[in-house]
Amino acid sequence: MEPILIHPFHTPFGELLLGSFNNELCLCDWRYRRMRTAIDARIQRGLQAEYVESISPVIEQAKAQLNAYFAGERTTFDLPVRLVGTEFQLRVWQALRAVPYGTTLSYAALTAKVAEPTAIRAVASTNGANALSIMVPCHRIIGSDGELTGYAGGLGVKRRLLQLEKATMGTPQVDLFSMPHSGIVHGA
Repeated sequence: MEPILIHPFHTPFGELLLGSFNNELCLCDWRYRRMRTAIDARIQRGLQAEYVESISPVIEQAKAQLNAYFAGERTTFDLPVRLVGTEFQLRVWQALRAVPYGTTLSYAALTAKVAEPTAIRAVASTNGANALSIMVPCHRIIGSDGELTGYAGGLGVKRRLLQLEKATMGTPQVDLFSMPHSGIVHGA
């Protein structure tokens, strides 16, 4: 049986855990997040495989593409990925992949793309269960009032990722970061 190869990866934003299965990236997640055990169990159960610490070509490619992203030199990723979840989760994560670099979308707007408006909690929960952070850009999802809410890497990392994307966009946008500590955009 093929194992899931995992490898820790230190970034300027914190430590990620990268994983590949059959040379597809199945894990790019914050190593010390609260839901680490649940995410790992879901992936191992879904792929019917165990974690083995090692490296693979797709993990090496992911490291190179992430380094370029963090350096402001890359805005998209072109790696083979394997999303592991329910049909509903897969639909939400595919919608997340369509949120362009340098933009944000509210949880309500994301919900409108994938489900009934009453499913906002399920969409938010699925956003939080994302195992491919940055590659599946859940950091681009914010509250309807512009508030930065929930992120596996922490709100400070979410803010820094959005700042990185804004800085490399080169286009004027509403400044989500002008209010110290609040993360709220008034009038959004």
